[in-house]
Amino acid sequence: MGRIALAGLSDTPIEPATVIAAVSRPGNGGIATFIGTVRDFADGRAVLGLDYSAYREMAEREMRAIVYEATALGDGRVDVAAIHRVGSLCVGDIAVVIAAGHAHRAAAFDACRYVIEEIKRRVPIWKAERYADGTDAWVGMPLASAEEAT
Repeated sequence: MGRIALAGLSDTPIEPATVIAAVSRPGNGGIATFIGTVRDFADGRAVLGLDYSAYREMAEREMRAIVYEATALGDGRVDVAAIHRVGSLCVGDIAVVIAAGHAHRAAAFDACRYVIEEIKRRVPIWKAERYADGTDAWVGMPLASAEEAT
């Protein structure tokens, strides 16, 4: 049976080795990872950093649900860990780390991709980008987009 090794948010820097270790065990011949970092540009604008905010209780509950769903992929024996950072991050900082372990690489890759795609789609985490020109903007907020359109 697969297991939830880790799932949640972190106010402090994420150590990828800790997340990988959480899914490492003798039967897992394949471990897939995804590490998302803050890049220095977005939509043609220079980015200095960003701030992640979350509706913490709901975000952590949804992260656990997503990780649980991923453990059932393939033959239901995937070990999965996912940690997302909140707070202020600079360019190059790690924003999210996901690791999935399984006897075979395909199931590990599938679980890892599933988790990041579902986090982006379902977890109430928002980001405000800070730009080199001194401005900032919330990104991916449907309400903000609707207000800008009016």
